[in-house]
Amino acid sequence: MDTIFTLLMVLVMIASVLLVIIVMAQNPKGGGLSSTFGGASSAQFGVQRTNDFMEKATWTLGSVIIVLILISVVITGKPSAAVPAQQQPVKKEVPAQKQSAPASTTTTPVAPAK
Repeated sequence: MDTIFTLLMVLVMIASVLLVIIVMAQNPKGGGLSSTFGGASSAQFGVQRTNDFMEKATWTLGSVIIVLILISVVITGKPSAAVPAQQQPVKKEVPAQKQSAPASTTTTPVAPAK
């Protein structure tokens, strides 16, 4: 169970790093990688394909991250049937407190004075 969760978290981290790289490679004005390689217009050969690839990769990686996180939540949210006895909480019963007997007041008779 822990190895599956660890694997999912590693995959989420890898997909997140790739998503950051792809988003940083894009130009917010639409140029992106295509303007880096010498073309500022999308009329050149291959430039439109680069923009399409970047957009598809962004959406795909975002979707993959969401799906992996949802799968990890479903896996970790289920209570396991075989919980070792050592991990189960131990209920301690408080012993009943003994009530002390009320203090007895004994009076000693005083002998009359002569």
